[in-house]
Amino acid sequence: RQFPGCGNIVTFSQFLFIAVEGFIFEANFGRKRPAIPIRNYFIMVAMFFTVSVVNNYALNLNIAMPLHMIFRSGSLIASMALGIIILKKRYSVSKYTSIALVSLGIFTCTFMSAKQVASESSLNQEDGPQAFLWWLLGIAALTFALLMSARMGIFQETLYQKFGKHSKEALFYNHALPLPGFLLLAPNIYQHAVLFNQSELFQVPVLGLTLPIMWFYLLMNVITQYVCIRGVFILTTECTSLTVTLVVTLRKFVSLIFSILYFQNPFTGWHWLGTAFVFVGTLMYTEVWNSLGPLLARRRRPKEE
Repeated sequence: RQFPGCGNIVTFSQFLFIAVEGFIFEANFGRKRPAIPIRNYFIMVAMFFTVSVVNNYALNLNIAMPLHMIFRSGSLIASMALGIIILKKRYSVSKYTSIALVSLGIFTCTFMSAKQVASESSLNQEDGPQAFLWWLLGIAALTFALLMSARMGIFQETLYQKFGKHSKEALFYNHALPLPGFLLLAPNIYQHAVLFNQSELFQVPVLGLTLPIMWFYLLMNVITQYVCIRGVFILTTECTSLTVTLVVTLRKFVSLIFSILYFQNPFTGWHWLGTAFVFVGTLMYTEVWNSLGPLLARRRRPKEE
């Protein structure tokens, strides 16, 4: 929040950390050949890098963090739409109902945020139209990233079907290959590194080390992001897609609540309603109700007897 445009240095740090860890423990210092042809990883990485950068840059376009997170939670919509178009898939009525709920939730939050931007901009007539145009550009960026992310998911699905699932390998190459691309963002990364150095000093508990607090925040972000994304990649191979989707959805929801409480972002009753639509719609998509039904029925039988 102190440095709204620091998304690039955060992303670069995350990519660098995961790439170094993967180079040592997965690629065995480059001696291990990839199970999936490297050209496929280049395609995947181009998509992954684009999605990450565009999502981060959207925060500079008058997009509030809660809206950013809610919008990204609509990945189910994009995945279903592209699945129908590209893979010729067909879905049940409950799936389409969940899509409608998620779409309604995103529309509600987007519309209410647009009203907030308009009301805030009205305080300054010179910046009003410009602020709203930047907001529209941010929505366009989020939409593009949403569709690109869904296309990447379909591409990954076809790769895993053809070559088998290699989560650790995919995690490494998805973060190592894009590193040269950050040279294009070097001025911005360096600028924020200087700003981080100028932040107030902070003494790390237990260790007793003193460093600028923004570097401490960045370190904590990198570590938690690594644990999170490593867990997601492992879940894709160890658990069903239902479990993975449900866990990721709950993580997004908890992150949303934390963002609202910690950063004190404006969040009206309409935003809560939209969030509820997104959350319930996502649960419907994962068919969690069908899984819970038999479980609850089994628990009721002993009581009835």
